[in-house]
Amino acid sequence: MNKVIGTAVAALASASLAACATTASKPPADKRPATSQAAAALPKGLDPAAAKDPFPSSYRPLPGRAVALVGATVLTGTGAQVDNGTVLIRDGRIAAVGAGLAVPAGYETVDARGKWITPGLIDTHSHLGVYPAPEVQAHSDGNEAIDPNTAQVWAEHSVWPQDPGFNLARAGGVTTLLVLPGSANLFGGRGVTLRNIPARTVQDMKFPGAPYTLKMACGENPKRVYGGKQRTPSTRMGNVAGYRAAWINAADYMRKWDDYRAKAGRGEKADPPKRDLQLDTLTGVLKGEILVQNHCYRADEMAQMIDISKEFGYRITAFHHTVEAYKIADLLAKNDICAATWTNWWGAKLEVFDSVEANVPMVDAAGACAIIKSDDPDLIQRLNQEAAEALAAGRAAGLQITEAQAIRWITANPAKALGVLTETGTLEAGKRADVTLWDGNPFSVYARAQQVWIDGGLAYDRNDPRFQARSDFELGLEGRR
Repeated sequence: MNKVIGTAVAALASASLAACATTASKPPADKRPATSQAAAALPKGLDPAAAKDPFPSSYRPLPGRAVALVGATVLTGTGAQVDNGTVLIRDGRIAAVGAGLAVPAGYETVDARGKWITPGLIDTHSHLGVYPAPEVQAHSDGNEAIDPNTAQVWAEHSVWPQDPGFNLARAGGVTTLLVLPGSANLFGGRGVTLRNIPARTVQDMKFPGAPYTLKMACGENPKRVYGGKQRTPSTRMGNVAGYRAAWINAADYMRKWDDYRAKAGRGEKADPPKRDLQLDTLTGVLKGEILVQNHCYRADEMAQMIDISKEFGYRITAFHHTVEAYKIADLLAKNDICAATWTNWWGAKLEVFDSVEANVPMVDAAGACAIIKSDDPDLIQRLNQEAAEALAAGRAAGLQITEAQAIRWITANPAKALGVLTETGTLEAGKRADVTLWDGNPFSVYARAQQVWIDGGLAYDRNDPRFQARSDFELGLEGRR
């Protein structure tokens, strides 16, 4: 036994001396030469993680004051209606909403008796700025129709903030909008969420903190555009093959960056992948950082797109146009996917054939997220009327829907689809004071927006020319034909 113990002690002593010798031979950590080029920061522009937002928002709210809107019928966007309601605005936020609230000292009072108040309207599908007025080829910057996958382009780099359409939309009560690239491609590029204020640059309009979106398209558009060029995709099966190949490339690109970062973190030599702007956007989707807005009309195609999203582990935030959403409303509800559509746009092409006016209320009744959007520079001025048509169609179909529920189709639900519901879309204390005051029930064809506040600043007043902005392009054109 003693011999065994002696042998063990000798072995431990030998190991301890060897360890000490090894430690003594190593210089201090801060004196050691770098073991990997990967430990050093990459040159500017080569690391996609180094600048998540290379075109940051420079948005500044309009000047505002403490305001009390008193005596109105208030549709809060939460599903509630407040009669004889008061909305208090302070420091750019909603301070309180309720019936017969006392007006605190220091508030300017607006007599809103006989009028209606809603959250500022939100359009989830606009091409203002990328297809601006005047509508000429020199301004047509919304569709990079040169390849089925143009995920590398960003709509904000085409937005012309002088488009008069922004001012007209504001007069229709619109305070926030998503500007998207067109739908010629399987992957059309990134969209940008804007605050609808007069501005010099698109950065001055960018909604701070709003997530980026990716425009995708299925169905007739991409197969027609590229089939007409005698290339793939020319069929719907070609469309699907194109999506899957792109997601495979994106997953592989993400894996390579993950491997590089893991090796760099261990101090091993590693070469970073070459940065690819197209794959940056697609990997942003796979990581859940970028929201998918998917142009898709037919129910069967939407179901296929959901399957593709599950194959590659991303989620679809909203289907756009989706005239057949009513056929799969339960599937949309199960997968928490919004349906953004019109009421009575029908028949422009075969995939738009099976539209029904009660589409939105039927989706809503199934518990899914239903949205009215424009995709049009005229309709964006009348989102409330398009919602009114859907409300009437739903009631005619036997659905019990109140105005307080229906207003969510153009306020809260769009905010959800854009990832900004915690900030806007409803009239709740603490949220941005995006407010539209109407001279009557907004679901009446006769109703007009009287005043519009964005972040508590008065952005539009129908009766005061000081708050009826003109773009630089319009200056000096008054009275000309």
